[in-house]
Amino acid sequence: MVMEKSRFTPAWLDRMYNNRALVPDHAAYFTRWTQGSRLARQQLDCDIDLPYGESSGEKLDVFHAVGNPHSTRSGAPVLVFIHGGYWRSLDKADQSFLAPSLTAAGACVVVPNYDLCPAVSIPDITLQMVKALAWTYRHVAAYGGDPNRITVVGHSAGGHLAAMLLACQWKRWAADVPADLVKNALSISGLFELECMMHAPFVKDDLKLTPAQVLQASPAWLPAPRRGQLYSVAGAQESPEFLRHNALIQTAWGKKVVPVSEALPGLNHFSIVDALANPTHRLHALALQLLKKTA
Repeated sequence: MVMEKSRFTPAWLDRMYNNRALVPDHAAYFTRWTQGSRLARQQLDCDIDLPYGESSGEKLDVFHAVGNPHSTRSGAPVLVFIHGGYWRSLDKADQSFLAPSLTAAGACVVVPNYDLCPAVSIPDITLQMVKALAWTYRHVAAYGGDPNRITVVGHSAGGHLAAMLLACQWKRWAADVPADLVKNALSISGLFELECMMHAPFVKDDLKLTPAQVLQASPAWLPAPRRGQLYSVAGAQESPEFLRHNALIQTAWGKKVVPVSEALPGLNHFSIVDALANPTHRLHALALQLLKKTA
């Protein structure tokens, strides 16, 4: 499983993993996301900055479902979206733009924040997301969601966290949550082994990963989840390393657990997030497919 050290040259790691350098107009995506997110919070029925823990980063937003074509007497299916940013940047406030098309399709959308590296470690962030999901299970019914129909979607670092949450041993965390708290997950441009991140020059000083943490928090090096399925996608225009990660998790966990592993044509590391919000795109359809599986 361990990558060859000869590949870990600074220039190669930058070419493979520095997505802002790989997508020169990345700032335009961030601007659109911020503007669209501000508008979404103004227009949608939502509850903002609900605390799921005690730290400043442990807050989440809930966007109520519209119409609920897939709702049951227990409420709407729940989609939890976890943002990317290499565990060290970005914010839930920039991701609200995803909510309109998903709530219109009948989902209750939950968008958690987390504290950022280097103030915390990646295992710390993973446990914060466990707390956020436990909060969601315990409280989402009050916001119209069905706690027994939770799907997690994440982008980049969030895609890593989505896989970790599907693999979580929930009963070891709390007795009052089900073993299958997360029913399914969708990882968008996810990172599934963290050894590469331990060496990448543009993030390693912030992430401060140790070999023990790499073993602890690399989904591809953990046992395959016993319950649920993971869909894994990446943009076909992403670097060979992101495409390797996309294929790696299916190899590691098997096609029964990861039945979808696709490189989506025409998409880079940032435009793929826009595709999730587009009701006509296959990525949006994959997310809805996972939500329907929870019925």
